[in-house]
Amino acid sequence: MTGVPEIDLTDPAVLHDPYPAYARVRDRSAVVRLLVPGFGPFWAVTRHEEARALLSDPRMEINESSYLRPGVPEHCLRHMRTMSETNGAEHARLRRLVTPAFTPRQAAGFGPRMERIVEGLLDELPETEPVDLLERFARPLPMDVICELVGIPAADRARWREYGAAVTAGHGEKFAAAIPAIIGDAASAIAASRAEPGDDLLSQLVRIVEEDGDRLSDDELVTMVWLLVLAGQTPANLVANSVATLLAHPGQLAALRADPALMPRAVEELARWCTPQPMTVPRFPTEDIEVGGVPIPKGQPVTVSIASANRDPRVFPDPERFDLTREPGPHLAFAHGPHFCVGASLARAQTGVALGVLLRRYPEMALAGEASYLPDPGTRRLASLPVLLRPKG
Repeated sequence: MTGVPEIDLTDPAVLHDPYPAYARVRDRSAVVRLLVPGFGPFWAVTRHEEARALLSDPRMEINESSYLRPGVPEHCLRHMRTMSETNGAEHARLRRLVTPAFTPRQAAGFGPRMERIVEGLLDELPETEPVDLLERFARPLPMDVICELVGIPAADRARWREYGAAVTAGHGEKFAAAIPAIIGDAASAIAASRAEPGDDLLSQLVRIVEEDGDRLSDDELVTMVWLLVLAGQTPANLVANSVATLLAHPGQLAALRADPALMPRAVEELARWCTPQPMTVPRFPTEDIEVGGVPIPKGQPVTVSIASANRDPRVFPDPERFDLTREPGPHLAFAHGPHFCVGASLARAQTGVALGVLLRRYPEMALAGEASYLPDPGTRRLASLPVLLRPKG
């Protein structure tokens, strides 16, 4: 459309660093067209105000067929459609039932257990030779946390790490094989929680009953475990991106080391600055709409560029400056509106604990090679994170 800027998502410069491309067009338009091979018109909202409005607009719906995955056994397909792929009253019901188990208070209470998991993972690492902190720490951490949350027996957790690695790949034989294994193990964990309730997340979800007597079915509980496994990739990338960002900003890193009380504010700034999710899952308007003066026809995919909205100077002063002392603002790293990430408090707590323990244990941690990002327009993630935890000698 004439007058609407375009961004080519195959451009190597954009894949390497999308922020300058959005900065160039954000003042011209609240909406851009994304050029995506194999897709038709694809719109992205670049400004914070319009992004929040769109994410709260009931006319914008998630495509409920997005959960379909090739190669997944038929009996598992019903669990692939998670709360993230539902809309309207169905989504509201599921969210109402699960939210009490994901409050900031619940996440904070889980902190000591997450700290033990972090310490255990770091105990396994070599300290005086280079180690890939992404592969050996950031990726297994969320799955170990999920196992602790869900009540997976200790003897089974190595297998769940393998599930996590397969799910991270997103396709292939191992991915397809991991899904029925996760579904089966989740069903067993739910049965154990019903037989002997504990202090794990599943036991809490089993106990939660609304005033009208509504509760989650066993199928819905299994699907919630699958959603946790999928969502676990976000904190993995946020932790890795955060470490790389801090090591690239030694002054900010020194400030955080000197004042650990800055950690909650630091997590918010890191989520704004190096979010692993540069754009939201596409929404589809149920009628013709207009965003920032740009008409968008019914049914055409619209995403919010979180990467752009989180650096909108209308909301964040001097947005291109990474500053851990910044007053926390309404960043969109965990989205907004009905589909705001239900596990945001847990992801924040997990990131804070992981960074806190790392900085305390390894005051001289340094990069041992290049921390480069993969050319993936859908996820801002590192290829590897080589570090030296302690200097030799």
